[in-house]
Amino acid sequence: MFQKYKDTVSFLFVYIQDVHTADGWQVPENESEGIVYDQPADWAARQSRAKQCCESQDLTMPCAVDTMENSVDNLYCGFPDRMFVIGGDGKVAYAGKQGPWGFKPEEAEKVLKDLSAEAQKIAVDSPAQR
Repeated sequence: MFQKYKDTVSFLFVYIQDVHTADGWQVPENESEGIVYDQPADWAARQSRAKQCCESQDLTMPCAVDTMENSVDNLYCGFPDRMFVIGGDGKVAYAGKQGPWGFKPEEAEKVLKDLSAEAQKIAVDSPAQR
């Protein structure tokens, strides 16, 4: 989705607290893949983990790292994962449900398409375009 819309929409991936840690809720799949680590103890460690995540997932969109107080996570109820679309007016146009079962990128993409079509209509109808 990022590759498809990056020229017309701003994207931001926010790395929040880790979900499946050795000192928390470790899952067998992570253990078998060698993904075993504790929750980062400080922000530098969280930054490092975010970088590892982006690299391992080949993410090319901009990434921000949540505070150790989990400010973004607490504000948007992002744990364990969630998608939001913010409209040009700064208001939430789409708030996906919490993942993994509520994580539905196709719903977010539909909202992006609708907002994009609306923005194009406004641009065509604006006096500057006449």
